[in-house]
Amino acid sequence: MMDSLFDILNLVKRMTPARLLNASGVLFSYYYSRLSGKPYHWSLPFSVSIEPTTSCNLRCPECPSGLRSFTRPTGMLQFDLFKGTIDALKDSLLYLTFYFQGEPYLHPQFLDFVSYASSRNIYTTTSTNAHYLTEAMAKRTIQSGLDRLIISIDGTTQEAYEGYRVGGRLDKVIEGTKNIVRFKKELNSQTPFVVFQFLVVRQNEHQIDEVNKLGKDLGVNQVAFKTAQIYQFENGSDLIPTIDKYSRYKKNAQGKYAIKNKLLNQCWKMWHSCVITWDGKVVPCCFDKDAHHVMGNLNDLSFDSIWKSDAYNHFRTSLLNSRSQIEICKNCTEGTRVWVES
Repeated sequence: MMDSLFDILNLVKRMTPARLLNASGVLFSYYYSRLSGKPYHWSLPFSVSIEPTTSCNLRCPECPSGLRSFTRPTGMLQFDLFKGTIDALKDSLLYLTFYFQGEPYLHPQFLDFVSYASSRNIYTTTSTNAHYLTEAMAKRTIQSGLDRLIISIDGTTQEAYEGYRVGGRLDKVIEGTKNIVRFKKELNSQTPFVVFQFLVVRQNEHQIDEVNKLGKDLGVNQVAFKTAQIYQFENGSDLIPTIDKYSRYKKNAQGKYAIKNKLLNQCWKMWHSCVITWDGKVVPCCFDKDAHHVMGNLNDLSFDSIWKSDAYNHFRTSLLNSRSQIEICKNCTEGTRVWVES
């Protein structure tokens, strides 16, 4: 509990008067748009995801990076593009996620990105498969100022782990976790807040209690259980867990699977956040993995002009009127993690 309280306070202390004013504008814009049925936006997002790279060392079966199935280019974020984006957003940006697709630690400048954002007093987080958390990299991670580190664990035995994390090694994940926890102690740092994220699928659902114990034994701050997104779910999948609590889908009267989410004509993410791909494309949401809905490119336009553009407002209008008709929304579920203190 104390770890979580520190993490919350660590985020809150980044809330400058300018960021508070901006966040208030985001909140007002969102509710005014819902009531009016028309998109209004008078502020900038206070949360942004930036993609360091689409490259990945694993081959997870429901991930475009793992399947090597992208229809968009694969590549690495350039530092100048990143720096220009952060400089433009630093007064309004509170929360920065270094992840969209790919493994962030494959980018040779990844921790330089983190350090730069941290120097601008922005809360930073990333998600990793932990295969590259060597002693040297773990120490640099602590020194970079990273605030939150999500480690994908997905199994407490190699057999269960590789059932989803194809090509991965559980011993590398555990070794990397130990390195992070060790250097936090050696450098007397309370950050990053370390989260074990357990993607619940049928092959590992019997290990839920075990991963809680493993997280506690290793000294992580929190364990999170996440539901799995399945692309072709209508006829079922071997990955869908039998425990209903951890499934995004339910079987209907026709024997087909349907998403539990009611897909109301509203979405908070369209007002408070967005995703920026490695090559500068601004897309509305992390479910748009192939960047089909490009609102603009930061290599050509300013962020402000993209955020308040006709293209973005047209997308928000479509969402407010008929969200269920937007393809990337059809497999969307918010609030799909269950948190457990270690």
